[in-house]
Amino acid sequence: MLSLPPISTPTRQLLTLITRSIETLEASCQSSGTTIPNLHSAFTPPSQAFRSNPGAAEAARIIAAAALQLEAIVSPLQVSLYHIIGGHFKSAALCVCLESGVTEILREARPQGIHVRDIGAKNGQDPEKLARFMRFLATHHIYREVSPNVFANTRISSMFDTLKPSAEILADPEHKHDGTFGLAALASHHLDETCKASAATVRSGDPTAAPFARPIGRPETIWTYYARPDERFRQQRFGIGMGGVRALQPPDAILKAYDWSRLELAAGSLVVDVGEGVGTSCFLLADNFPELKFVVQDLEGVIRQGKELWSTKVPAVISSERVILQMHDFFTPQPQNGAAVFLLKQITHNWSDDIVPFACHDPDAEEGLQEAPALLLANYGATNDMAYNTDLIVRVFFFLIVTSAHGCIFVELLARTGWEFVTVRRQPGDSTFSQCIEAKKTEDSL
Repeated sequence: MLSLPPISTPTRQLLTLITRSIETLEASCQSSGTTIPNLHSAFTPPSQAFRSNPGAAEAARIIAAAALQLEAIVSPLQVSLYHIIGGHFKSAALCVCLESGVTEILREARPQGIHVRDIGAKNGQDPEKLARFMRFLATHHIYREVSPNVFANTRISSMFDTLKPSAEILADPEHKHDGTFGLAALASHHLDETCKASAATVRSGDPTAAPFARPIGRPETIWTYYARPDERFRQQRFGIGMGGVRALQPPDAILKAYDWSRLELAAGSLVVDVGEGVGTSCFLLADNFPELKFVVQDLEGVIRQGKELWSTKVPAVISSERVILQMHDFFTPQPQNGAAVFLLKQITHNWSDDIVPFACHDPDAEEGLQEAPALLLANYGATNDMAYNTDLIVRVFFFLIVTSAHGCIFVELLARTGWEFVTVRRQPGDSTFSQCIEAKKTEDSL
């Protein structure tokens, strides 16, 4: 009997898109000698190497977006709703595990896993309650239930590993994040301050006030809160967590943000890193461009932390004064004159005007803005969650934020302050963070 060709339904169209994209991804990995990561293997930055090929990164992005859209079509509606409604339960479950060293205990137990009663014996958690939390997370591939009540890490849960002995971090939680690459600190920050601020967004009151001001009982933003002497732990955790953002981006992201080699023509060119924290971006820049000089600027507590970090990792760079860490509030006049480049990394979104793309296809989108294939949400759906998370994080920590999907907001902002927009340096494969905007001083503002 002659079979008829399948009817082209949305589900089959999505399946075709996934299949073709998987073929593209596999071919790219084969030619580049990279592999698609194993969900049950520990996360390491090199495991992201397959994304260095723009074609592979785009294929992976399409696969994820199409799979999520397919899930939205075929899943029971109540299941889809509770992915969102129950989000606070996932946060609570992860917070319990994160703060009680579960990931470290599982790493020490090796891939075969460890029974929840033995985890409880190490971290003091009630085994029955802990099993419920971990099973809920395992349902979303954060941890893995190897056999009844026996759990192991997955690629996702291993991202929270401080790589320290579990006994050490449980005995001294205040210094748990010191010397780590920061992903656990970043998660801990979001599960603490960010959760508290988010819970306050629905309360009535001054609509221009930062929701974060409500749970702390003062009309403050996160920065004034961190400046309190009794919040030094949270301030340091935040600084370490911002360093962890690097592990979530392509390793060469900062190198592609600008044509730094242009500055090498003038030895001693100065790069001023404004308000970025302890200056982790400059680590890579200083290593790759030895002729450049750097000034890293931030508030007093952050700079103190930065000096400790730089003095430990690269003391020669500090002693030679090729990198200077300087206390500076960027709302006051800039003390550095004659800089070749001012680097503002992940700070402009903390104030007024943030930029996120529309979820629909926009015929008036700025030139060069990449949209997903027409079958998918234009912004690649939940695979682009990080941009929207950042948007809402800023909204709950600070005062009223004006959000726009149009890149012209930054062009106008630059023009008002004496800068001329040059270009957007988009980085293929990095769909989780904002892209780079290059601008130069206008002639009449020099």
